[in-house]
Amino acid sequence: MGSISQAITEMGLDLYNELNKNSANKNIFFSPMSISAGLVMVLLGARGNTANQMQMVSVNKTHVHAFIFYICSNVTISTTGSDLWILTLINYLYITVQQYLECTKELYGAMLQTVDFGSATEAARQTINSWVESKTQGKIRELFVPGVIDSTAVLVLVNAIYFKANWEYKFEEKHTMPRVFRINQNESKSVQMMYQKDRFKIAHIQEMNAQILMLPYAGKSLNMIILLPDDITGLEQVERAMTYEKLTHWTSLESMREREVEVYLPRFKLEDTFELNLPLKEMGMIDVFKQSKADLSGMAPSRRLFLSKVVHKAYVEVNEEGTLAAAATGSVVVNRSYPSGALFMADHPFLFFIQHNPTNTILFLGKLCSP
Repeated sequence: MGSISQAITEMGLDLYNELNKNSANKNIFFSPMSISAGLVMVLLGARGNTANQMQMVSVNKTHVHAFIFYICSNVTISTTGSDLWILTLINYLYITVQQYLECTKELYGAMLQTVDFGSATEAARQTINSWVESKTQGKIRELFVPGVIDSTAVLVLVNAIYFKANWEYKFEEKHTMPRVFRINQNESKSVQMMYQKDRFKIAHIQEMNAQILMLPYAGKSLNMIILLPDDITGLEQVERAMTYEKLTHWTSLESMREREVEVYLPRFKLEDTFELNLPLKEMGMIDVFKQSKADLSGMAPSRRLFLSKVVHKAYVEVNEEGTLAAAATGSVVVNRSYPSGALFMADHPFLFFIQHNPTNTILFLGKLCSP
């Protein structure tokens, strides 16, 4: 499944670059896994140039069947002893064509639903929002605000992913205390900074002047990977250099070493909403959004369908117990020498990833500029 996890990660990094164009000093959080899964459901009905463009942005069409099996096999609810991690991924297409829904459901077990956008727009909006809220345990509300869906809508893609996990090694709340988080060279704020000292995998990316730390969740099937520049102004350099190949190398077993680390990590909550039509167009997925050019004839040969909206909303909360997240869409690595163990002080902007280890898939990707 390497090609699929690579496609998800590459799409996530490309999308991050698009979202980051006007968000240099802003927090960002989204789920590449959720968005990729949603796009695949549209790709199943795409033909011609529309399909070609979508394949360039998301998973290649030759891997569609494998991708659906992959997400159904790997996205589960899992319990490890007294510790718990939950990962649930569900996608819906809200469409006005029944034939495609029945076919897709029969072949792939996909969950799709017909709604009446034309004469019952508000009811359709509320139906979608209620579904998303229920599937994300109430964390994603009002995915579609009033006015986003209008009577001209034909096909609306909705995806939801919910994740909750305890740390393998929890932060003790008694060690959490106020510390300064430096937002940039001229601005700082007081945050609740968590602390623990234990053995973690860590590396220093010499070429990027950045540290990379791996914090495992209970059961060690998932990690939070934190990419922290040495300098407060170093994030942009890391962003420019980051590719799938480099990220894979930086987090490889050959690159990282387990050592005793003092970890300072802020408590934080992020909630982000994106309308992805424009970013996806910038990435090359153009025709599917145009009524005159979209070829979704695999859904309804007799209808001129096009994709109306792609909206993605994500939520994450990181605290002493663990992480709660939900979403409804060759550098040289060396080990820095530390006289008395390693120090990982996340007191300035950093990137973070939540990764599914068995498949090396990036489930969530974020940037924290201001907790």
